[in-house]
Amino acid sequence: MGVAVMAILMSLAVPAMTGVMDSVKLTSASNTFLSTLYLTRSEAIKRNGRVVLCKSATGLSCSTDGSWEQGWIVFHDENNNATLDSGEEIIQREGALPSNLSLIGNTPVSKYVSYTSSGTTKLSSGAFQAGMITLCRQSTSSVEARQIIVSSTGRPRIQKATVSACPS
Repeated sequence: MGVAVMAILMSLAVPAMTGVMDSVKLTSASNTFLSTLYLTRSEAIKRNGRVVLCKSATGLSCSTDGSWEQGWIVFHDENNNATLDSGEEIIQREGALPSNLSLIGNTPVSKYVSYTSSGTTKLSSGAFQAGMITLCRQSTSSVEARQIIVSSTGRPRIQKATVSACPS
C-alpha cells in the first residue's frame, strides 16, 4: 500500500519538477545573454567606440548562419563594420547553449547587436537598432520563453512569455 502511494506521488512530482527545471534553465541562459549585452554596452562607453556582440560557433569569428544558441563573442569593432577583423580585440566568448534551447533574434538583432560610445545601439549602416531575441525550449507546441528586448536607446531587459512553438 505504501509503495503504491509513493509511486502515485512520484508520478505527480516528476512532471512538476521538470517544469521547474526548464524554467530555471531559461532564466539562467537569458540572464547570461542579458549580462553579455550589459557588458557590451559598458565596454562601448568605456572604450569610447563601437563594441559588437555577434553570434559565433567558433569563438573566433562572427557567424552569418544559424541562431544565437551556437554561442557568441563580444569585440571592439574599431572600423564599425560589425565583423571581427584582424587586430580587433575579443572581449568575451560564450559557448553554445544546451542543445534543446533555441535563441533566435528578429531581423534587426538576428546577426549582431552593436553599441556605440554613447551606449545606444546602431546597425553598421548607422540606422538605429532595436529588437527582440527569444529564448525557448525547442518544441512544436506552446512553451514558456524569455524575450530579451533591446530598446532603441540600447537598454536591454527580459520579459517572460509563452510562444506557440519553438523551432530548432
